[in-house]
Amino acid sequence: MSRVCELTAKGRQVGNNVSHANNKTKRVFLPNLQNVTLMSDILGRSVRLRVSMNGLRSVEHVGGLDNWLIKTNALKLSERAAKLKREIKKKVAIAAEATATEAAPAA
Repeated sequence: MSRVCELTAKGRQVGNNVSHANNKTKRVFLPNLQNVTLMSDILGRSVRLRVSMNGLRSVEHVGGLDNWLIKTNALKLSERAAKLKREIKKKVAIAAEATATEAAPAA
């Protein structure tokens, strides 16, 4: 499993350790990834994702997993997250269609 956030695509970065004598050796900075269970209100179920803590803060700031997935470009998401996004969009479209058909016969 790669060390990449499934929601923000934040991955590892490469840099240098710098000693007091200014010797430089390569090192890797890893994102703070955690396995998190997030609730999808639209789908009505919980989803386990491997998310960076920065990504989790962003999700909470936007207002939840559903809002985050709808607003984020599918190219930045992992395959699992992109599949969730498609499911959410499909469910929202079905709900919008149902409300449109309920309003039409009354007119």
